[in-house]
Amino acid sequence: GQLPTWLQGILLRNGPGMHTIGDSKYNHWFDGLALLHSFTFKDGEVYYRSKYLRSDTYNCNIEANRIVVSEFGTMAYPDPCKNIFAKAFSYLSHTIPEFTDNCLINIMKAGDDFYATSETNFIRKINPQTLETLEKVDYNKYVAVNVATSHPHYDSAGNVLNIGTSIVDKGKTKYVLFKIPSSVPEEEKKKSCFKHLEVVCSIPSRSLLHPSYYHSFGITENYIIFVEQPFRLDILKMATAYIRGVNWASCLAYHKDDKTWFHFIDRKTKKEVSTKFYADAMVFFHHINAYEEDGHIIFDIIAYADNSLYDMFYLKNLDKDFEENTKLTAIPVCKRYVVPLQYDKVAEVGSNLVTIPSTATAVKEKDGNIYCQPEILCEGIELPRINYDYNGKKYKYVYATEVQWSPVPTKIAKFNTQTREMLHWGQDHCWPSEPVFVPSPDAKEEDDGVVLTCVVRTDPKEAPFLLILDAKTFTELGRASVDVEMHLDLHGMFIPEQDVKTETE
Repeated sequence: GQLPTWLQGILLRNGPGMHTIGDSKYNHWFDGLALLHSFTFKDGEVYYRSKYLRSDTYNCNIEANRIVVSEFGTMAYPDPCKNIFAKAFSYLSHTIPEFTDNCLINIMKAGDDFYATSETNFIRKINPQTLETLEKVDYNKYVAVNVATSHPHYDSAGNVLNIGTSIVDKGKTKYVLFKIPSSVPEEEKKKSCFKHLEVVCSIPSRSLLHPSYYHSFGITENYIIFVEQPFRLDILKMATAYIRGVNWASCLAYHKDDKTWFHFIDRKTKKEVSTKFYADAMVFFHHINAYEEDGHIIFDIIAYADNSLYDMFYLKNLDKDFEENTKLTAIPVCKRYVVPLQYDKVAEVGSNLVTIPSTATAVKEKDGNIYCQPEILCEGIELPRINYDYNGKKYKYVYATEVQWSPVPTKIAKFNTQTREMLHWGQDHCWPSEPVFVPSPDAKEEDDGVVLTCVVRTDPKEAPFLLILDAKTFTELGRASVDVEMHLDLHGMFIPEQDVKTETE
């Protein structure tokens, strides 16, 4: 096939790549050492490159020839030959553990630079052209957070918005929203944009010792949306995990009888909306998009009825019969919540406050809380992406992987949220990754552009490939086969040619 001539830049992706070091193995697929890979588009040709992130974690593990740094699903222990005092000391200092810098989930742009990110307080700067690993940045030096999401948002000025949890203050656990400016004042050009990081606001955790786990958040023109789900981290368990010899994943628990609370922060006043909105218990990882309409906030997420997804990816489950043996007990459901921020304050108890056309409801209760139930848009899609020019605005299209009852994607889907139509691309024995939408330079419509995904074949004799689809029709424009062992990755971004600083600059 052929590439559109305008497609110039780098598709940069990240995911777990190495699961065995010496004689030691990680327990969980999400623990593997980060492997970056990129597809560079230049004048109708595609160049492939991959490289392990040279994190401190990677270097320590490789040097010791075994896993010595703990990951979320794998607890590692220091060398037993070290003296007993050192051992006792390391137990004591593990209350809030020193987290790994194995940044294996996503790529973030801050200022002119690019970073590999995961969900700890560390991110690693990388060179998007050579994939070499540069300095390590600790969020904690600039804002008191112990974990942060790997799905930040970018505003129209290029500033980064992100959210993290602060478990530092004893009994004052809170979620902190912060902003990293896209540029620094001229006279401080030597300083990094992190030095100018500002805290937008903080939200106290409903439970001081059990903060909510979250993987992403939502944003509209005027609000930031944070969903506090009853899938929670037990801080006391986490503090003693090391001594008890269990992994941190075992400190997460889903409380299915609890509520899910919605928080809306006004971006101008930096204050939270005082009305309390809640929904039934759910577990979710990915926000799709959100926007405002006639005094309502509408937000779309992909949610599950339980937390079985994480358990699927323990490596003991990923054997040769994986596709037959692993069936999700809860299928991903694309839910649309419609939240009336401006509603009739004298409305009767029990009345539905949603006044725009939707089957989603928001019912006023005696205590003034508002109970929200969603409209179901579709089922069986994950790793959603949109045309980011429509982020926070009314939109139509979601590009996603299709998963059904197995956690491994078998197809790519384009879903129209307004008509509910779905287009697919799929091929036997192919596992595609998260689809990335790239708009064409003269785009008039939301789906003018291409969709890029890297496809791994289940047959080892068949080469993996990068697939380029026309975003409008979902027909294949071309594919670039790569004669390497490609890993299944998680997330990534397309960097247009003009955003890549060349070495001389």
